[in-house]
Amino acid sequence: MYIQYTMDQLCLPMDLEEDIPEHHLVRVVNAAVNRLDDAIFDAAYPGGGRDSYHPKMLTKVIIYAYAQRIYSFRQIAKAVRENIPFMWLAGRQRPDFRTLNRFRSQRMKNVLEKVFTAVLQFLADEKYVSLEHYFVDGTFVIYQTIMLATA
Repeated sequence: MYIQYTMDQLCLPMDLEEDIPEHHLVRVVNAAVNRLDDAIFDAAYPGGGRDSYHPKMLTKVIIYAYAQRIYSFRQIAKAVRENIPFMWLAGRQRPDFRTLNRFRSQRMKNVLEKVFTAVLQFLADEKYVSLEHYFVDGTFVIYQTIMLATA
């Protein structure tokens, strides 16, 4: 009569990969940021103290959030806890809003242009966008680029 339903039992598969379509925007962001050289981030991490979240993971989460028109770091942190594509990008890690904001405003401050340029170059190389008639509009460069990639 009904499909089996129970909330008290673990259900498999637990791999989030299966819940994300093959051509989803989150996979494009993942591939673009994975291509970045780790050396871009090295200067921002002098070492010492507690281990940090991986800068590529934080970069992926922030770029994907901006592409989804989520700009509040509290909202981004909530998405990492509740939204499957965000969970997948973060590898089920849960950086809080302070960590995400500090990463963007302090650690990324000097490398932001390199990261966005590299992501834009990836999108052009993979034919997601054409750079023939491209206009730069301040903070919305990466957002506009990624939205073109999904159109």
